[in-house]
Amino acid sequence: MKKADKERYEKIAEIGCIVCKLFEGTWSPAEIHHPNGRTKNGNQETYGLCFYHHREGSNCAEYTSRHPWLTEFEARYKTEEELIEITNKLIN
Repeated sequence: MKKADKERYEKIAEIGCIVCKLFEGTWSPAEIHHPNGRTKNGNQETYGLCFYHHREGSNCAEYTSRHPWLTEFEARYKTEEELIEITNKLIN
């Protein structure tokens, strides 16, 4: 892993789940989400999601998971591009 990727991941870990932060005003531990996969620049196009918002798999009144509910996730929260942009602003 490149030094810049490691630094990004550490900063994302400090922010926590971006959805919890923006929509619930809380902090929760984040997993790194790679919306564009682990491509050449993929590690720099990431944001943090807690287990529930990332991969728990539900679409319910309390939350929507990114996997497998991309369309519902983006309608409820923000687009992945917007979440990357917000993350970039917060870590820079």
